[in-house]
Amino acid sequence: MKKIIYSLSFLFVFSLNAQKNKNGVIYDKHPGIDLITTFHSAQATGDLEKAAEILHDDMQWVDGNNNETVWGGKQRVLNNINWFKNYFDYVSFNDTEGAYPDYVETKRSGNWVYSWFNVYGIHKNTGVKLDHPVLRLYALNKDNSKILRIIEYSNKIEFNRIWDARPQTSRENGKIYINHDNINSVRKAMYSFFNGDMDKAWSFFHENATFEDINETKVMSTEEIKARDAEIFGSWDLVSLDESGYPDYLEYDWRDGKVVQSWWNMKFSRKSDKKTVDVKVLFLDDFDNEGKIIKRYLYWNKSLLN
Repeated sequence: MKKIIYSLSFLFVFSLNAQKNKNGVIYDKHPGIDLITTFHSAQATGDLEKAAEILHDDMQWVDGNNNETVWGGKQRVLNNINWFKNYFDYVSFNDTEGAYPDYVETKRSGNWVYSWFNVYGIHKNTGVKLDHPVLRLYALNKDNSKILRIIEYSNKIEFNRIWDARPQTSRENGKIYINHDNINSVRKAMYSFFNGDMDKAWSFFHENATFEDINETKVMSTEEIKARDAEIFGSWDLVSLDESGYPDYLEYDWRDGKVVQSWWNMKFSRKSDKKTVDVKVLFLDDFDNEGKIIKRYLYWNKSLLN
């Protein structure tokens, strides 16, 4: 019995060892990485001659997101570089912050550089910023002098924004109202706060509403902003509240947005010495389909109340 157990144990250990097979080496510094750095520089500057030297004549550019569909070959890559040169300013192809390329030397599938980088540029015609994260796998030849294959993984959503922003595609994106029930809700909420009717004021907000204040480091829940405001009103009284100009209600077609923009003049009086401070505030209130405020953005200078 012991012999059988020992034999089985030996076979088990042997099977574990047999599953390991070293297939290559990874480098964080290598001439192959230098080649890709040079290629990225050529892309950023629009140096077609240098890029053409690095690309193998029979190379392929492949979409890794879509079953490795082949986008094209060397000329397609060069056309893309020329497109960036003609249509973008301030172009860069820099390593993503915190990331760096790896050179992978494999026995079975050759030499590869794995590169994580951001494509940055400002579209000349529309002013849309492109800040586009990309992962590319570059297959290199044996002496690391040519790119044989590029497999790219990326999200093209920012290119869609550029396409939509073309001057010839001008289009409306909803309506602006000077009078609307949602505007009235903002007014009623604000003057309820001013008059100390907190139950009524908060009734205009969704129970899970959130608040993004430019003076704070995180998005706050209803309970968190109540606690924050309690600290402020422990030292200050709100003695006057007036609309500045008039509010707008924007009903967007895109993403079905519903937003009230309102500007307010607030006068605070410090409890300790009766010093008064005028504070200008902009609120952006997002509404749901039931007419409740689901998110409020607050733009004001909190340091005035220090």
